[in-house]
Amino acid sequence: MTFRLSSFGHLALVFALTLVHAERALADRAAREDAALPAPAPRAMTLPEALAYAREHQPRIRAALARVSAERVQAEVPRGQWLPAVGLTAQLLGATSNNTTAGYVPFSAIDIPRIGGSGGTSWSSATLKPYASSFAAVGATQEIFDFGRIAAQSAAADALVEVRRHDADAERLDIEFDVEESFFAVQAAKGVLAAAEGAFERARVHRDLAEAGVRSGLRSPVELTRAEADLQRFETGRTRAHGGILVAQSVLAAAIGSPERGVDTAGPVQNPADMPALAAAIRRASERDPHVLATLAQLKAQEERTRAIDAELRPDLSATATISARAGGAPASNGDSADYAGWLPTVPNWDVGLVLTWPIFDGTISARKRASRALEDVRKDEIDVARQMLIARIEQTYVTVEVARATLPNLAHALDAAIANYTQADARFTAGLGTSVELADAEALRTSAEIDLALGTFELARARAAFGRAIAEGL
Repeated sequence: MTFRLSSFGHLALVFALTLVHAERALADRAAREDAALPAPAPRAMTLPEALAYAREHQPRIRAALARVSAERVQAEVPRGQWLPAVGLTAQLLGATSNNTTAGYVPFSAIDIPRIGGSGGTSWSSATLKPYASSFAAVGATQEIFDFGRIAAQSAAADALVEVRRHDADAERLDIEFDVEESFFAVQAAKGVLAAAEGAFERARVHRDLAEAGVRSGLRSPVELTRAEADLQRFETGRTRAHGGILVAQSVLAAAIGSPERGVDTAGPVQNPADMPALAAAIRRASERDPHVLATLAQLKAQEERTRAIDAELRPDLSATATISARAGGAPASNGDSADYAGWLPTVPNWDVGLVLTWPIFDGTISARKRASRALEDVRKDEIDVARQMLIARIEQTYVTVEVARATLPNLAHALDAAIANYTQADARFTAGLGTSVELADAEALRTSAEIDLALGTFELARARAAFGRAIAEGL
């Protein structure tokens, strides 16, 4: 007898291989669940409902959208250079004061001009005597004209937003494929359970029939023991199939981002659109695949980054204005002494001006520019890699769909033949002409054919979903 209980193991292996993306989410949920509580009936969803729920609740989608928003905010940073910079400082120092009326610490937010001088212009006239020095100022700087530097930096930042947007699209498509795959897995598990339930019920009837035959003396006791062994074997298969449904429902819940223990499927699945011709599929996917578009956007971002680095060598024109008060305790060159010995900033000053700066040559900037151009070459090669991988993925999924579709009629015919064979074996056994071995072999053949058809249906649905993901269109 060749009943293939391994078919149940094959289904479990399919689930483990195709739905491994949800393993961590399932483990986290299992750690929070109370095993003593009875499991409520899972909520049922149609495939469109499951996809809509995932788009709204799946944490991976929310995280991808958050990355886009964060990159968009980051892109506003270069534009902040057009806003004025305002600062305030107050300082009290004790230091020597040779050739100065007041000492102060430079402050980047304020342009502080150098004013005046005192004695101590040479070694012989210098003194090491410390004097108090006080300083207070408020000032502002405003960008006037940057010669395109800020615009180049902003363009580079905006290009990164486009990269993140395509990454989010890819994440969404991946999640939708995970949901579709999980949905079909639940349906396949139900098909396997139906086959196991049917096999168990038929085996129970045959066990009862064999038991009655043994009591009446019309059958040998070995018929009953064999029927009992087959019944227990089918019971084991039914238990495993039941567990397969629970696992598949839990994986579906994790795929859509639901906190529930499991989610069931409801309603028929709408037949997917016909597959386009392979050449047309490749052409359309090349124009819309998020991975390819993200790679193209990365090249553009790198080119903009090169331009932004090059723009750092352009001139910069800004306005500056400062109001300050200072005093130094050291005697000034005219012999006057500051009030309060320099402890209070009592000498006022103000200034307004235009400042032109031009970093004509900077070796570091030149090196960064060369490094950025080298990365542009890398991005160009990555585009070729992404397109090649896309074509390979489309061709592979296209062939997989064709093979699964061609296999499905054969599986249906095999089931019809297995059912006919079982009907004949059942009639022979009921009439006392056949043995339990013959009936059990027919039952195993029928159950295996039913399981194979359920798995074949799942493989076709999954392959079609994978093809839809490859061409970035979905089902």
